[in-house]
Amino acid sequence: MNTHSIEILSRDGAPGYLSIDLDALRQNYRYLCARTAPVPVAAVVKANAYGLDVARVAPVLRDAGCRDFFVAHVGEAHRLRQFVDGARIFVLNGLQPGAEDGCADAGIVPVLNSLEQARNWTQTAAMRGRRLPAVLQVDTGMSRLGLPPEEASALAADGTLRDRLELLFLMSHLASGDASEDVQNSDQLAAMKQASALFPSLPVCFANSGGVFLGAGFHGDLARSGIALYGGMPTDAIDNPMKPVVRLDVRVIQTRTVPAGARIGYGGAHVTTAETRLATIAAGYADGLPRSLGHRGAAFFDGVRLPIVGRVSMDSITLDIGALPAGTLKLGSLVELIGPHQTLEAIAADAGTISYEILTSLGDRYHRDYR
Repeated sequence: MNTHSIEILSRDGAPGYLSIDLDALRQNYRYLCARTAPVPVAAVVKANAYGLDVARVAPVLRDAGCRDFFVAHVGEAHRLRQFVDGARIFVLNGLQPGAEDGCADAGIVPVLNSLEQARNWTQTAAMRGRRLPAVLQVDTGMSRLGLPPEEASALAADGTLRDRLELLFLMSHLASGDASEDVQNSDQLAAMKQASALFPSLPVCFANSGGVFLGAGFHGDLARSGIALYGGMPTDAIDNPMKPVVRLDVRVIQTRTVPAGARIGYGGAHVTTAETRLATIAAGYADGLPRSLGHRGAAFFDGVRLPIVGRVSMDSITLDIGALPAGTLKLGSLVELIGPHQTLEAIAADAGTISYEILTSLGDRYHRDYR
């Protein structure tokens, strides 16, 4: 971290420093496009661009050539519109009853996941006297969202749907796309082909971040990437090819030495067996560092691992700093939580979770630097 960044951090009193590399984001998008060419890649920017601020992320992706964006909720779509004017915006969860008119007015495209959503959108189109765009999602084996096979067949036979709606894509979602050898991928691909036969002229949107690396058979006509854009590992088939987008450094509040037998943290969950040097840092589970990191996770300083001892608190974590020379850390020093010595996947694994949860949970108390 440069001197200017530390000066800013000192002035605003923030507990830590979250760096977001927008150039890495741009390069990740272009890399994915090269993998799927000539099939275009849409960007998934739900949950405020995975917690990194859609107002900063979406324009970078648009400037990199992205013209299709996916969010989860219609409220996210309305906010996104101001940053990517002219691009297509799709709502993955479809529409709740009553949201149809606002969606139609804004030119937002719902993903229709059920017969009820399809009927509601068709009725809106009829009342407006024009065809409205939509994506039709089918369930190919994830049992989460989308029409089951029998409902997809019924809808395919309903001419009203084609008359009143402009169907842009037939869509489904891979449940195990990041696991390259999982048989569920081939099972879902076969189910997608069966569903596509019901709508023979309809383009397919199938591959997520993991699906991009499963081969051209999964790419369809529009791929959509989320976690890979933000530097997360998209597949187990190769070492992570994505450039890291986030780095997190957290400040030291206090250092101290405690004797053998000292209880550390809530519940006295850790008891020292010898004299121990400790550092308490200024972030906790309220800042996206899960409580489950207690006794398992670590921070790093100059490549040296500093284990977490005791429980993670709401606003602080205690580290064993015995591996560092005395006096190395002091009030205001920065230790690395995510960075070159600890990847997003590594800290997630220590917490018993996934990179998505860590990324989307990083709080707003850090000083954020968009580079």
